[in-house]
Amino acid sequence: QVQLVQSGGGSVPAGGSLRLSCVASGKSASSSNCMAWFRQAPGKEREGIVSIHAGTSTYYNDSVKGRFAISQDNAKNTVYLQMNSLKPEDTAMYYCAADPYYECTSVAGTPSALTYDYKYWGQGTQVTVSS
Repeated sequence: QVQLVQSGGGSVPAGGSLRLSCVASGKSASSSNCMAWFRQAPGKEREGIVSIHAGTSTYYNDSVKGRFAISQDNAKNTVYLQMNSLKPEDTAMYYCAADPYYECTSVAGTPSALTYDYKYWGQGTQVTVSS
C-alpha cells in the first residue's frame, strides 16, 4: 500500500509559478517506484503530464515541456512538480500517482507512462491560472 498526500496549488496570474508536492508513505513506498502527475480540467479527460521513475527517468507531455519540472527527494519520499510560466489552460485539478517499481518498469521513461493505470492516487489539488 502507498498513501499519497498532496500539497501546494492555488491561484496565480498567467506567467506565475507554483510548486506541488506529493509525499508518499506506506509499506510499498519506494524511491524506485514510478510516480506521475496528472491533471483534469472541467469537462475534459484526465491528462498525464509528467512521469518519473527511480528519481531519474522522466517523460513530459509536450503541453508542459520546458515549463514544468518534476523532481524527487528520496530522503523525504516526496515528488515535486515545479510549474513555471503558467497559462490559463493549465487550470485543472492536479493529481499525483504512483505504482510499484516491479510493475511499472516497462513504461518508465516512455510516453506510455502518461497513460499507464497507476495503482495509487493522491487526493488532488486545484490549480487556477487567471488571464
